[in-house]
Amino acid sequence: MPTTTLIHRGARALAAALLLTSAGLASAQTDYPARPVKIVVGFGAGTGPDIVARLLAQQLSSAWNGAAVIVENKAAAGGTVAAAEVARATPDGHTLLLAATGQLSIAPSTYRNLPYQPAKDFKPVSTVAESEFVLLVNPQKVPARNAAEFVRWSKEQKSFFMATFGAGTAGHFGAFILGDEIGVTPEPVHYRTTADAFSGLFGGDVQGVFSSVGLAAPQVKAQKLLAIGSTGSARSTTLPDVPTFKEQGFPKIGFTTWFGVVAPAGTPDALVQKLSNDIRQVLSKPETRTKVENAGFQPTGSTTEAFRQLIESDTRVWGKAVAATGFKAD
Repeated sequence: MPTTTLIHRGARALAAALLLTSAGLASAQTDYPARPVKIVVGFGAGTGPDIVARLLAQQLSSAWNGAAVIVENKAAAGGTVAAAEVARATPDGHTLLLAATGQLSIAPSTYRNLPYQPAKDFKPVSTVAESEFVLLVNPQKVPARNAAEFVRWSKEQKSFFMATFGAGTAGHFGAFILGDEIGVTPEPVHYRTTADAFSGLFGGDVQGVFSSVGLAAPQVKAQKLLAIGSTGSARSTTLPDVPTFKEQGFPKIGFTTWFGVVAPAGTPDALVQKLSNDIRQVLSKPETRTKVENAGFQPTGSTTEAFRQLIESDTRVWGKAVAATGFKAD
């Protein structure tokens, strides 16, 4: 067969492929959403992921001309139950997961029988927000006002209890990072909800908790709880009076968490790209950014590839932290 004929056929095949891709993207743009979109959250109402999901749902609904965007809470097993449910959902973009670091980058190292594989069962769409943590204590129960005083107190106690918002979460392993740096290993106490964890802190059942800034801010500003330090690289704009652990002489106590949207693995690429574009567009609006920041989070937004790389890199980072603890969940 003449070379010119092959070239012409190849050109026609390429043109056809491009046409199909364009048609798929156009279809995704015009036909979606065809019914209410459900954003599943693996944590209870009032938690960081829940707050971020609800802010995002409101903005996407507006962007989609009032289409219904529903947030559904499935709080269990550090968010893994919710993630497994979305992994099995119909891949048409109408069931999404607002994932946190723990579900995609920590869980693979902590669970012996994780019911999903982040790299295979999901398509990253876009990051939405990120947050540093603050170490909260009850000033009526713990006589410490800064990191140095907390370290002295904890060494005198020889051990203390740290609340977490679930086994396998960033706050859980953050407690081990804290213990490794100060030389005192805390005992983690896992709570199902943030309200239960705060109740434990108020009652003296636990002596500390790593909370996202958004959840911590109302308690700190009302002077109900005291923030010993933050885990960010710089002070939070929400709690500017709270120094970082780094500036208090504890540079290894530094970690953050992110929240991002993922879709079931079989979701068409054109639809994933539309979702990514729409999320980044609403997050770029000043009014949206202000709402996210006022809730105590930093708005982000990313390409699908950048989010995939973030999940992979954090899986390696947290994998080392988990290995150091020896923790394994069934």
